[in-house]
Order: sequence, then C-alpha cells, then structure tokens
Amino acid sequence: MSYLITTKNILLETILTITNLNKKFGVLHAVNNLSLEIKKGNVYGILGPNGSGKSTTLGIILNVVNKTSGEYKWFGGKLETHEALKKVGAIIERPNFYPYMSAYENLKLVCHIKEISENKIDEKLEVVGLLDRKNSKFKTFSLGMKQRLAIASALLNDPEILILDEPTNGLDPQGIRQIRDIIKLIASNGTTILLASHLLDEVEKVCSHVLVLQKGKMLYSGKVDGIMSNEGFFELEASNLNQLSETLSQLSAVEKITIEEGKVLVFLKTPMEASELNTYLFQKGIVLNHLVKRKFSLEEQFLALTKN
Repeated sequence: MSYLITTKNILLETILTITNLNKKFGVLHAVNNLSLEIKKGNVYGILGPNGSGKSTTLGIILNVVNKTSGEYKWFGGKLETHEALKKVGAIIERPNFYPYMSAYENLKLVCHIKEISENKIDEKLEVVGLLDRKNSKFKTFSLGMKQRLAIASALLNDPEILILDEPTNGLDPQGIRQIRDIIKLIASNGTTILLASHLLDEVEKVCSHVLVLQKGKMLYSGKVDGIMSNEGFFELEASNLNQLSETLSQLSAVEKITIEEGKVLVFLKTPMEASELNTYLFQKGIVLNHLVKRKFSLEEQFLALTKN
C-alpha cells in the first residue's frame, strides 16, 4: 500500500512537459524547438530579452496562442488541456477589472465566471496585502495594488502552478519589492511558480530555477545556483602588481590575469581556496593587502550566454 502512494506522488511531480515546441509568425521563429520540464514545488524564471519568446511560450501552454508544431502536456497528459487549466492560475496581461467596483466585488465576479467558491476571497486578499482595501474601488488603486489584486484573482482556485508574465513591469521599487515578497510567500506554501521576466535581479532573488531564452531558443535550463556556479575569480591587491601578476601566472589553476583599477583579477580554470592562494603568495615573498574571492553574477553569466 505504501509503495502505491509513493509511486503516485512521483508521477505527480511533473506539472508541465514541453517537447520540441515551435511557433512561427511568418518568417519569425518565435519559439524554436523548445523542450523543458516543470517540476512541482519549484520557482522557475524564464529569462530573456524582449522578443525572446517568453510570452509566446506562456500563451501556447495557456491555450491562447496556437502552436506550429511540437507538444506540451499538463500533469503527465492525464487531463485534457481545458480541465488541466482549472488547476492553473495565470496573469499574462495587465490587470483588467471593473474600475467602479470594489476589490471584493471584482474578485466575487471572477469566482462567478470561473464557477468557484467565494469563500477564499478574504484569504487571498490577505496574501497580497489588500484585505484592508477590500471595499475600495479598483480605480483608486496604484499600479502595484492593481497587480497584487490580479495575483489574488489568479490564486482564487488554489492553483497548483501560478504563471506570471513580467509581474513587476512598470512598478516603482517599493511595488517591485512587494510583488517579490508575495511570490516568495506563495512559493513557501508549496505552489509551483513560472515567472517570465527580462529582469535578472528579479529572477536571481525569487527563483530556484532559470530558463534562458534568446530568439526562441533555449540557451540554459537548470538551477539558478547552477548557472552561477563556476570557479569564479580572485580580486587581489599588493604593493607591486607586476610582481604579483608574474608570480600568479606560474600557477596551473590560473586561466587568465588582468589588472583593473589598481586590482589584479585572477580567473581560475580549476578550484582553489583563498587560503591556499594566500599561502602560495606568502611563500613567494608577496604580502597581500586585499584578497576577495568572487563568483560571476547571474547578469555576467547571462551576458556570456547571450553575447552572440
């Protein structure tokens, strides 16, 4: 009996599978042979510049854009797309509610359209920090509040996955921070999230996994930590930079050495700890007055991936 339960849970782990998906608009290949898998409980960021195919991909899996070829399956293909989408919450356009109706009245209407219970309205308003404004008219809301109300709307059916397309677009820093905190809160409760963005900082701060797209093609798919994992580089200072550079060039672990703004940057090809490097230089008669080991940021890795 226990074995059957375990097997069932494993089968349910994959929420969405995309295989060799293509979308062409005339000569434009907006989505180019895209394949990926979305696993339950993770926060995925689809990262790419404008025109990379992010929104088109989301439109296809939400059944509002027709694919050219390939396939996608929700929940292992056990449900028809129409039924599967009842377990999905999504915001792919700007919030569009009735301006002279209150937040509560707008969500009540959403419940009626989706044929779901109204008993979760207050709960979802609290999640997005709008419970105290439930009776305020939508037209009085700031852009950030409108976006938060849209998220509350998408959560009304307790979706297994929440899909957000550029959720912080046009918001001020405070509004961006509020949306990020809400995404983290929703994810902490076990909801899978698929987030499309062109903002590297946004993806780095809220996502566990990242998918990098460019001109419809997948350049990277994996953990955010994975794309940032590299041997990194050391930032060093000493009284004689030329002597320091010459001594470092004798190390087999060193791939490249550059001097920038009075600091020697040492790029590695194999792992090396800061203490190991410091000891080596001290034995060579060089005393450092600055030593920092750095990792390449998501931005640096993204630019390296998309440079061509």
